[in-house]
Amino acid sequence: MKIEEVKSVTRDNRVAAHSHVKGLGLTQDGSAEEIGGGMVGQCEAREACGLVVDLINSKKMAGRGILLAGPPGTGKTALALSISLELGDKVPFCPIVASEVYSAEIKKTEVLMENFRRAIGIRIKEVKEVYEGEVTELTPIETENPHGGYGKTVSQLVLGLKTTKGSKSLKLDPTIYENIQKEKIQVGDVIYIEANNGAVKRVGRSDTFATEYDLEADEFVPVPKGDVHKKKDVVQDVTLYDLDMANAKPQGGSGEGLGLLSNLLKPKKTEITEKLRNEINKVVNRYIDQGTAELVPGVLFIDEVHMLDIECFTYLHRALESPISPIVVFATNRGVCQVRGTASSVGAKDGIMAPHGLPVDLLDRLMIIKTAMYNASELKEIIKLRAKAEGVDITQDAMDKVAQIGSKTSLRYSCQLLTPSKIIASANAKEQVDVDDVEEASELFMDSKKSANIFATMGNDHKFIV
Repeated sequence: MKIEEVKSVTRDNRVAAHSHVKGLGLTQDGSAEEIGGGMVGQCEAREACGLVVDLINSKKMAGRGILLAGPPGTGKTALALSISLELGDKVPFCPIVASEVYSAEIKKTEVLMENFRRAIGIRIKEVKEVYEGEVTELTPIETENPHGGYGKTVSQLVLGLKTTKGSKSLKLDPTIYENIQKEKIQVGDVIYIEANNGAVKRVGRSDTFATEYDLEADEFVPVPKGDVHKKKDVVQDVTLYDLDMANAKPQGGSGEGLGLLSNLLKPKKTEITEKLRNEINKVVNRYIDQGTAELVPGVLFIDEVHMLDIECFTYLHRALESPISPIVVFATNRGVCQVRGTASSVGAKDGIMAPHGLPVDLLDRLMIIKTAMYNASELKEIIKLRAKAEGVDITQDAMDKVAQIGSKTSLRYSCQLLTPSKIIASANAKEQVDVDDVEEASELFMDSKKSANIFATMGNDHKFIV
């Protein structure tokens, strides 16, 4: 009898705006391919981002800023996402939108600093003493309950562990027996116990128990090599924000009722003091000097940066100059506009005008990467990538039609027509999306220019009733 595992396909059906992006699509010498890694065109911008990735990996770019500037729909967010994909999982990447800083609970500068700390990683290397092996004996030793009654309590646990080199019998605390029960450990399992805190982890079932006819859905692992008692290198990745939060929370209370009361009365969000951050920085620097920790400067991506105000921009100067700071990538689609927060009153036009809505002194600190509009052939390639990502089977003529609509309207609008066209085609009992389906979808859903033209031609008399 053959038993096959049925894999879920739910995750494959979820498609986001940048699901097709897999990286920057660069060659070995750092030059950009015309189509690569899910990216199309923008070769100069991609090559510049490739240099940024190399600088980050060599740890020579901490505390510097990059500005991605270009019209809407030219792939600025996709470039930032590509940078994070190229850096890998071990380098922190913290994306935010500038409007997130306007919170009712905490200050704007506090939100910025929190995200700065989220984008700085610490790789802590520890040497732990562990007992590792296959369980050969698991005997709890019971004694009379010291508090009276008929029940018995576990006073100690006798645990036998075996490796390829030898075996050892251990007498353990009853609290470790509780951890073993939680992990559902039995004789024949491969486990390891940390000597300093008694943490128990089940690695899997020993492969000596694996047989040809075994129907257990269990992972079989080999018996560990070496001694039962050994030293093991453990690497842990945390961010500075994790350390801040771990030290900012008050530890317990004098009683359960008091602890519950304090949880109810305290505000939802608490600001972390500068004094606490400085103390954590000192501890981190000491660990780095001792060689037990390594600083990993990550990337903070702030989209729509022109939404920040003059207070935030002033604070960014100081944050970028800090000895512990990440690489900051800004993105904006504005040209020359008013710096937010410099006008005399709300709605006034007497504020400071500056390129990209950023003060000139901050702009002087940034390396600017420009993105350009896509041409017709690049639009067609992007639509082909999106159609593949969304699972849309489309004819060549229909793809040309979508690209034609995109050149007149926008890339975002043309990409959004793909799935509605697929639904219309399936409703008409067609397997492939044709030109008629694309035209029908474009008639059903207006683009922004068409919507604006309706009001422009009809005049002031035709407005929505509010």
